[in-house]
Amino acid sequence: QVQLVESGGGLVQPGGSLSLSCAASGIVFSIYTMAWHRQAPGKQRELVASISSGGQTNYADSVKGRFTISRDNAKNTVYLQMNSLKAEDTAVYYCYVHRGIDRWGQGTQVTVSS
Repeated sequence: QVQLVESGGGLVQPGGSLSLSCAASGIVFSIYTMAWHRQAPGKQRELVASISSGGQTNYADSVKGRFTISRDNAKNTVYLQMNSLKAEDTAVYYCYVHRGIDRWGQGTQVTVSS
């Protein structure tokens, strides 16, 4: 019954910005670490960013300084603000939480292309 629904993906030119949202249900959202992962064509899924229940964040080196993860516990939503996008950021972005088992959203496509 855990559900994670991503939104906000799309096509953007290099150097542009996008903001992703993940709305969670079926969990006591505020107590869980939330994360964003991505999977590019031909590559393995990788952790992009995470945020703990206490607000501690971590980022992949490839996105540090460009992406910001945040959460709004009142809205059961986690966000990923992506700035200065590069072609190599092109991927399907997935919302993630571990509640007993790994829980994944369906993903939202981000395409960075001129």
